[in-house]
Order: sequence, then C-alpha cells, then structure tokens
Amino acid sequence: MNTQNIKKVVLAYSGGLDTSVIIRWIKETYACEVIAYCADLGQGEELSPLTEKAKKTGASKVYITDLRETFAEDYIFPMLRANAVYEGVYLLGTSIARPLIAKRQMEIAKEEGADAVAHGATGKGNDQVRFELAYLSIDPKIKIIAPWRDWEFQSRSDLIAYTKKYDIPVEATADKPYSIDRNLFHVSYEGGVLEDPWTAPSESMFGTTVSPEAAPDEALTIEIEYKEGNPVSIDGRPFSPATLIEKLNQIGGKHGIGRVDLVENRYVGMKSRGVYETPGGTILHTAHRAIESITLDREVLHLRDSLIPQYASMLYNGYWFSPERELLQTLMDKAQKGVTGTARLKLYKGNVMVIGRKAPQSLYRPEISTFEKDTVYVQKEAEGFIRLNALRLKLQTMKDYNNVR
Repeated sequence: MNTQNIKKVVLAYSGGLDTSVIIRWIKETYACEVIAYCADLGQGEELSPLTEKAKKTGASKVYITDLRETFAEDYIFPMLRANAVYEGVYLLGTSIARPLIAKRQMEIAKEEGADAVAHGATGKGNDQVRFELAYLSIDPKIKIIAPWRDWEFQSRSDLIAYTKKYDIPVEATADKPYSIDRNLFHVSYEGGVLEDPWTAPSESMFGTTVSPEAAPDEALTIEIEYKEGNPVSIDGRPFSPATLIEKLNQIGGKHGIGRVDLVENRYVGMKSRGVYETPGGTILHTAHRAIESITLDREVLHLRDSLIPQYASMLYNGYWFSPERELLQTLMDKAQKGVTGTARLKLYKGNVMVIGRKAPQSLYRPEISTFEKDTVYVQKEAEGFIRLNALRLKLQTMKDYNNVR
C-alpha cells in the first residue's frame, strides 16, 4: 500500500492497549488523520471516557454508536432462528458481532470521506478475516490497514514500551493472563494461561456466570414465548430484542448456565482454545428447539438441521454479507413462519431442561400419538409401510444369497 495516498482513516477502536497504540502508529506511519470509532454492542463498560482518551492519543474525531438493538434484532436473532452452533458447542458470539462493527465503520468512512479503514485484529486470528471480508463486500476499493501484519512490534511488552515513549494513556501491564471480548450475547476468553488446553480456567476469570456449584439450590422455572422463530416475552412480559437477551443473561448467569470450553478450528488453519459464557443464548437455543419440535414438519426440520454446520461455518469464517449466507438465511427464515408458541424451562445448576412446550398451530396430535385406544390411526396399515421400505433390503440379501448358491 502506498502510504502517500492515504489521507483519512477510520479505526475500529476499543480504548485498549492495541488500538491506543494503533492511533499513534498510523499517524506516524501514514501521516494522515485518524478517526476513532467504537460500537456499543453491550460491552457493559462506560464508553463515554473513550472520547477524551482517543483524542489525547491523537484521534481527530470519535464516534461512539449504540448498536445494541440492531445487534440483537438484525444479527443475533437471525442467527438464533437458524440454530447456528459451530463445532457442536460454540454459539458464535464474537463471530456475529464483527460484520455489524464493520458495516457501521464503513458507513462512517463514507460519511467522513475516508479512504481507508483499520482494525486491531492480529494476523493469526479469525477477526482479521471477518472485518476485511465485510469491508470489501461493502466497498471493493477501500484501503485496509492491519497494523499487526505490518508493524515492527512483536509482543505486548513492545506495545507498552511504545506507549511510554509517546505518553499514550493506557492501563496495561506486561502480565496478560488472558484476552477478553464482551458483547450483549457473550463473553469470550482466550490467550495467556488458556493457551495450555490442559489448564482449567480460574473461577475468578468468569464475569457473567457463577459456577454451577455456587448456583442456587432451588431450580427456577421460566416461560419464553416465540413468534415466527423470535423470542418476544419472558413469563408473559414483553421485551425488546436487546433487553430480552440482557434479562436472560442475568437469569442464566445466576444459575451457572452457558459456560463452554472449546478447542476450535480457526479459519486461518490453526487450532485455538476459547472459553465462553453465553447464558441467555444457551437458554434461547434450548427454548427455540422446544417450540420447533412441535411446529416444524419432520422433513423441513431434518433438512434445516443438515444445513446448520454450513451456516455456522459461514458466520464463523466471516461470510455474513455473502450471497450464500443470504440465500441460506431465506431458507432458515421460511422454516420459522409457523414457529410460534411457548417453551417452559427449568434452570438448575448449569442445566437448561425443557419441561413443557405449547403452540397454537402444533403438529403434535395427542389423539394420534396416544398409546391408549384411538379411532384415528389404523395400526394394521403400518405393515404395508414396513414391507415397502424393506423391499430394497430384501433384494440386497437375495442377491447375496443367490451368489452364494
């Protein structure tokens, strides 16, 4: 990239060590204006001080955008409608946040007439892919600055030394037990002491959930209502998408729900260990499945489930704005048109148990499913069904028998 051609950069800014250094480094390296942008996705932190901090570090302007409701309604809910789970357990809390952050960043770049965008993702991780695929899908001509792939720094100690040299205000030490990423949907922990997959995470690390052992000894029963695949109320009380997730995070966290410890396969090729807390998402995933069990046609359910790994991989790898994800989302959403009803759940010491489900257009018919006497289902007709389905198996056996003779 020709550094002389860059006049203005919009940086995805968090206020941490990396992005604080990046503001100054970009100004020194490219001699250009830097605009800092922070997306409020429910980090649970006070973001207003970031404006002063970024300007002291060298930013000419700072954007702090509240995207919590957009994040919940337009990103988390579509993902939940598809029951997306990566490699069996990961509910994709970091993955789903990156395309929204990038989208708003590109909007600011357009508003400000910036010719480049920048991020603080490392050259080893998935986020660099997620950010940059989003940038380029929105504007193929945008210039991208990824300092971790270009600069001279090799470690956190190098960054700290740089902050001291230029008097950059940060609160950081060389000791980094792990890295934390938090948003409305989850909290993730990786790196540091967690890089040894045999080392158990310290209980003091978790900030959203209590341990199952410390959870209440009495179970809690809640009801979650769904309309066309989206949760709309808890115990009969309606909530907006973001506040509903926040409420379930509080409830689930109190009962030790939603912890995951996973060694996952990154898109760039390496394995990485991540520890996650997703209390509200875990509850919603279980509740949604319960409603689907009585409202979805068998073949629609099975077909949709067969596509979940592909959908989850698209999100994990950064293809939210791809035509294949949008096409698959249409199928996922079409399947949700009848997914309306209520799930009753019991929460107890890290477990979410379905203890009831009902729907106004349920496909479950007790008069047909009953083991008692009924006048609807003719059991004798099952014999022909079995014999027709056994025909190809019989032919296979007959072939083998004839060959032997």
